[in-house]
Amino acid sequence: MAEVKKEFPNGFLWGGAVAANQLEGAYQEDGKGLSTADVSPDGIMYPPSEDPAKLNLYHDGIDFYHRYKEDLALFGELGFKCFRTSIAWTRIFPNGDDAEPNEAGLKFYDDLFDEMLKHGMEPVVTISHYEMPLNLVKKYGGWRSREVIGYYEKFARTVLERYNGKVKYWMTFNEINVVLHAPFTGGGLEFEAGENKLNIMYQAAHHQFVASALAVKASHEINPNAQIGCMIASMTTYPLTPNPDDVFAALQQDRKTLQFSDVQVRGYYPTYMKRYFTENDIEFEIADGDEELMRKHTVDYIGFSYYMSFIATTDEEKLEEATKGNLMTGVRNPYLQASEWGWQIDPIGLRTTLNILYDRYQKPLFIVENGLGAVDKVEEDGSIQDDYRIDYLRAHIEQMREAVADGVDLIGYTTWGPIDLVSASTAELKKRYGFIYVDRDNEGNGTLERKKKKSFAWYQRVIDTNGQEL
Repeated sequence: MAEVKKEFPNGFLWGGAVAANQLEGAYQEDGKGLSTADVSPDGIMYPPSEDPAKLNLYHDGIDFYHRYKEDLALFGELGFKCFRTSIAWTRIFPNGDDAEPNEAGLKFYDDLFDEMLKHGMEPVVTISHYEMPLNLVKKYGGWRSREVIGYYEKFARTVLERYNGKVKYWMTFNEINVVLHAPFTGGGLEFEAGENKLNIMYQAAHHQFVASALAVKASHEINPNAQIGCMIASMTTYPLTPNPDDVFAALQQDRKTLQFSDVQVRGYYPTYMKRYFTENDIEFEIADGDEELMRKHTVDYIGFSYYMSFIATTDEEKLEEATKGNLMTGVRNPYLQASEWGWQIDPIGLRTTLNILYDRYQKPLFIVENGLGAVDKVEEDGSIQDDYRIDYLRAHIEQMREAVADGVDLIGYTTWGPIDLVSASTAELKKRYGFIYVDRDNEGNGTLERKKKKSFAWYQRVIDTNGQEL
């Protein structure tokens, strides 16, 4: 049998990924308005709180707004080929419905992207990542309102035009399917008693699909050479047993995610959702022209996050044995270990996910989030021996290499949180992902000093050898 080549393509985009609201800080500087993240001190799964006495670590983040040059220099030392971040909507349009953009906000990202390019990093930019102007929530009801589509389109066109020539890779929404799991974070949705929540969430999702198509249209008009993708939280599901009921339950669970990529990649609602909408009394407005717009303006590539896999079963007793996960809970897989936060570690699941997505769409894939959140200990000599993080990432990169050998068109890999930042799920700092330690704790104390962990030199070598030395 001939040996199959297992290597990443030339020009593979190695890097790291962050979100503006989780590390920038400076939440009211230079004209920035309040966002949904600014009133979410407990993370994305919790109701908002505007109690000024409640500590919100998002407000100061890790002070990236003032320290980005120092941090990008460290990423440059790592050898990053790209760096994924987002643009804080409220830095550009503080209220969302402002007549004119905020020049100070626009200039900040001009300077940020220039600094990235100086270090040889392609900016990979998410237009909307887990935040939106709070004013659009209070005044219009968030993404349940069709009016928000126009405000998003204005925001998207503003940044696409401003950073044309600097940014080649864009994504329209971060983990767009999160609107079903964390509706305030994903859609700025607040509910009144008696409302059909599913109905409202799918109406919001439809508005985001239309907005995403408008952003794709704008991107292709402004710079046909740029690439603009969708981004989904991908969570491959296995059946607990060979029982056909479990197998079909796993299919149904995966479809709840895949419907979001189906619409943005294929350009229409999948037929399997019609029954789901009927059985759950889901009715939402599709305006004239929406379907044509979505069909004409599909994404160039598929970005996705991958942290874990899930188990599906129809056995009610097993369903009570839930384990934690990214946005969702599921049945514990007896064959897998889990992180300190209960997230099940499944590297082969990443290869499976890559193959499923590529078989389904035949479009380039980009892993834009993958990593291990853990409590890191600073040793007496000042070192941070995070071998567990190295083991996690090595195992996942090995499976990425296998997927590329399978024929998957994979264009890049950005680990989540290359520098410690505020966790989205729990809004804490003790859950660390980075190759770079930041001296700040859950109470907001610390010097903000940056310190390299053991994994820093390891990832540096991985990038330098294009994934051959792990």
